[in-house]
Amino acid sequence: MHPGRERECLKILRRYMRGAVLVVLLRWVIAVDCLRDWFPMSEEWMTDRSNQLKEKVLGILEACTTIVDQLNLVDTLQHLSIDHHFKEQIVSILGNIHASESNSSNLHEVALRFRLLRQHGLWVSPDVFNKFKDEDGAFNVHISNDPRGLLSLYNASYLLTHGETGLEESILFARQNLESMESDLKPPLAEQVRRSLQLPLPKTLKRVEALHYMSEYKDEPMHNSSILELAKLDFNLLQRLHLKELKELSRWWRDLYKEVGLTYSRDRVVECYLWSYTAYYEQEYSRARIILAKIVAIIIMTDDTYDVRASLMECRQFNEAIQRWEESAISILPEYLKKFYLKLISTFKEFENELKQDEKYRVSFSIKAFQVLSINYLQEAEWSHHSYKPRFNDQVEVSSICSGAPLACVGLFVGMGDTATKEVLEWALSCTDAVKASAVVTRLMNDLASFKRGKNKNDVASSVECYISEHGVTGDVAIAKIGSMIEDAWKTTNQARFELAHLFHAVQRVANVSISMWFMYANQKDAFTFSNGLDMTIRRMFVNPIRF
Repeated sequence: MHPGRERECLKILRRYMRGAVLVVLLRWVIAVDCLRDWFPMSEEWMTDRSNQLKEKVLGILEACTTIVDQLNLVDTLQHLSIDHHFKEQIVSILGNIHASESNSSNLHEVALRFRLLRQHGLWVSPDVFNKFKDEDGAFNVHISNDPRGLLSLYNASYLLTHGETGLEESILFARQNLESMESDLKPPLAEQVRRSLQLPLPKTLKRVEALHYMSEYKDEPMHNSSILELAKLDFNLLQRLHLKELKELSRWWRDLYKEVGLTYSRDRVVECYLWSYTAYYEQEYSRARIILAKIVAIIIMTDDTYDVRASLMECRQFNEAIQRWEESAISILPEYLKKFYLKLISTFKEFENELKQDEKYRVSFSIKAFQVLSINYLQEAEWSHHSYKPRFNDQVEVSSICSGAPLACVGLFVGMGDTATKEVLEWALSCTDAVKASAVVTRLMNDLASFKRGKNKNDVASSVECYISEHGVTGDVAIAKIGSMIEDAWKTTNQARFELAHLFHAVQRVANVSISMWFMYANQKDAFTFSNGLDMTIRRMFVNPIRF
């Protein structure tokens, strides 16, 4: 890039970075014509070098012969978010480890084995931790001085399922001891403990963890320079792809927004892409990411139509048209909704056009999920316009669907590859176990954030308000109850990994949607609606390349 052009670009970028409007920043960056000059290395060189490093890391994997070395290497690859390049090898390694007996008396090793196997749908009994307890069932005092082991125990225990009270006790025990020693720990363990106490590893987005761990891995005693270089190159290569996708999606959104003229709807294109990105970041899912991001955008525009603009009669008309799903239904709609309705139909047709002949049937599942969403939006509108406060269970049942998560869980499979079988789509559409849990997590975490900041004028009564009203309790009691429901939903997601082993890869993608909610709504903050809190993280994920 010419020095003068570079100075001008940096000057403009700094000006936007001082602002609070994240969307403007990202749109400017992805619209830059000289995108290739933004990075110091050519994509061709980076790809070639990455392929060379993959071969080296593959050799390292094959050279690992002890269970401990294999576990630590797999954990490192996951932390650095490059495990997707070695799926077959990791499945084989963990399968062999699961089949072999574990005799380790090291807390870190036992807990790491437990976490990695459970994360990959391989059942491990919590009894493996009994060796660290005394006859009364309490943990031995000597492990209280093992911060690395306690951190591993803490993170592993969050893969608990219903009824595993021993793992709940493990979480409390590990947390108390880690908090007491946190100020005395040294990097990088100190930072890893701090992050996990804020959000345990199984609930943390892999790409966010990778950003942290890349700066910490060099300080690990057994670090490997080839693994770290591959992680940085892979991140930058994928970041380029993600920027191109954001550019494509922004153009689509701008055209859609202009065409349908729904000026009352939120402009959240970057956040729509972010939700899709959290479900799958890998190169092979580019098509799926774009389709899901568009579906999320449609969810937002439809939600805002029901909540913000439409009268109750117009809500009923809009739902009737969506249930009919034919162009002639525009005759029953008010003028301002006709273009939007036709665009809805044409957008789903565009999805079909992007799919292979034997994949086109998938779109019908997403249309059905959208129709279910519309029915529940109408129910909320009825409650709101009649100032009716439903019973708590009724509110959760309807509003969890209105969160958009069930449609998103169906939509995330539309553009995927062979994983998205008809059985998978039928399972997702049924909105049971992990899918329902994802919807509950999405809704309740959103409600906690909304209750903290105060709801909008036209919002239906939230789950927190309905619980307070129905049970005559304080806000703190209601918040605690809903917090326990969120944790129960997380247990359901964990359990689905084992109960639906034949659908494990689909369950894991849905679990990613649930995990993203802790990213969006942690500490009762709504970062999806008010994205300033995600500003720095999003810049690092989509804008700023990793430096070597």
